[in-house]
Amino acid sequence: MSNRSAVNRIPAYAKTPQAKRFELRNPDATCNPYYAYAAILMAGLDGIKNQIDPHEKGWGPYDFNLYNLSDEEKEKLTGLPATYEEAVAELEKDHEYLTAGGVFPERLLRQLVSRGKRTASMISKQPHPMEFAMYYDL
Repeated sequence: MSNRSAVNRIPAYAKTPQAKRFELRNPDATCNPYYAYAAILMAGLDGIKNQIDPHEKGWGPYDFNLYNLSDEEKEKLTGLPATYEEAVAELEKDHEYLTAGGVFPERLLRQLVSRGKRTASMISKQPHPMEFAMYYDL
């Protein structure tokens, strides 16, 4: 797949088995890689264990550019949280798979959610630079 809008992909230009690779394009450069990759692996194992079919959930596979979809087609897609607040809420709501085998202690996850809520609250109280640009001199 050469679709660069996909979160997960196997680039189509890699033709030989030695050149094939899997790309996971969603971790942010500011993430803690130890937590992020452990969580990604735990999510994958949870999907295998619970036989979660990504296609049934509306998660693809999509071999086309998602940015070119009509608004109606975009409404049918499900996706990752779009904001920091949404990500924290999703972690709080669904994290049991992360605690399997003691990989992530429940206490750590509660602390991450608590810290995330405080951070989101602080961020939401600060004007965005675009707000200054648009409204400061009115």
